[in-house]
Amino acid sequence: MSRPMHFEIQATDPQALIGFYSSLFGWSFHKWEGGADYWMITTGPADQPGINGGLLPRRGPPPVEMAAVNAYVCTVGIDDLDALLAKADGSGAQLAVPKMAVPGIGWLAYLKDPDGNIFGVMQADASAA
Repeated sequence: MSRPMHFEIQATDPQALIGFYSSLFGWSFHKWEGGADYWMITTGPADQPGINGGLLPRRGPPPVEMAAVNAYVCTVGIDDLDALLAKADGSGAQLAVPKMAVPGIGWLAYLKDPDGNIFGVMQADASAA
């Protein structure tokens, strides 16, 4: 079975999103030495589940409001969805889809970063209904 092993975020201003994601999730960024405008993203310790990713300049127009999502959407596992949503509210994020139960799995919401990229946040909770 094939599994995701890397994700990428496209940004109109990559430097602005470095601060956003570092503040919201504690991710670290370092410029890739391969010559391009590309930053490697470390999302957590190597001995824990999850994937790392990359940040690069957007090559086309930014997402359009109310347009269909035309990309993969990554979902980030978190410990406390309500606390994260409160933190996101003051960080430049916009709520795209409000908190909802995924029965037997947990609580899920979707946010937009300051550049309009949609991402999910999920708190595991087997009793969610």
